[in-house]
Amino acid sequence: MTAPKLQSDMAGWPPESTVFPVSRIDLAVLPGEHPFHLSELEAARENWMKEIAANPALFDGRMIFQHRLSLADGVVKGEAYVTPFSTFLWWRKQRERGGFHVFAFAVAVSSDGAIIAIRMAPHTANPGQVYCAAGSMDENDIVDGHCDVEGNMRREVLEETGLDLNEAAAEPGYYATQANRSVTLFRVFRFPWTAEEMLRRIEAHMLVAEEDEIDGAIAIRSADPTAHRYNVAMLPILAWFFGEAE
Repeated sequence: MTAPKLQSDMAGWPPESTVFPVSRIDLAVLPGEHPFHLSELEAARENWMKEIAANPALFDGRMIFQHRLSLADGVVKGEAYVTPFSTFLWWRKQRERGGFHVFAFAVAVSSDGAIIAIRMAPHTANPGQVYCAAGSMDENDIVDGHCDVEGNMRREVLEETGLDLNEAAAEPGYYATQANRSVTLFRVFRFPWTAEEMLRRIEAHMLVAEEDEIDGAIAIRSADPTAHRYNVAMLPILAWFFGEAE
C-alpha cells in the first residue's frame, strides 16, 4: 500500500459533516515553528491584543497545530508543530491554507443513552458553546514525537468533568468528521451510570476543580440542533449517534 501523501487541502476527504470510520491515527509533531506562525507573526500578535482586550482571561498557551494532513484507507496522517494559541486564534478567523485544526471528542454516553456534554464558561475562547468535554492537544499529549489522542481525551475529560474514561467501556474504533479545515476525531465511551448520576458527579467536581472552564453539564437525548447552543462540530455527531442522519 502506498503511503498517503500529506496535503494542504481537504481533497479526497468525505464531504463536510459526514461521519466516517478511522482505522489509525498518525499525527507527528515536528521540531521548529509552524510555517503559518512564521508568516503571520505580526498579524497574530495584533489580533491577540484585540482578543485579550475583549477577554482578559484568555491564556496564550502552546498547542499542537497541524500543518499538513491526509486520509487514505482510513488512516489519518499529519504533521504538526507546537504553536502559540494566539496564532491559532488568528488562523481560526480565516481558515487559510497552511493549517488544520485536529481535535478529539470522547463521546461520553450514560447507561440510559444520553450524551453527556459540557457548556463552556463565559471567559473561555468558546463562551457558551455546548460540546463534548475536550481541549486542543498540547505538549502534554506528545508521546514519542506523535500526538497521543486517547491520552488527550482522558486528560481533558478528567480535568473538566472529573469523569475517568477508564471507568467506561470504549467502543471499538474511532470515527471522524470534517468541515472548514477542522477535523473532529471521536470515540464513544459508555459509562455505567445514568445521565442524572453523571450530571451529579460533574457538578460535585466543579465545586472542587482547580480549572473553571465549564459552567455546567448537559444530558443530550436527541439530534435536535436547536436544543442547545452547540459547537458546530457536535451536529454531525449527534445526527450519527441518534440515528437521524440521512
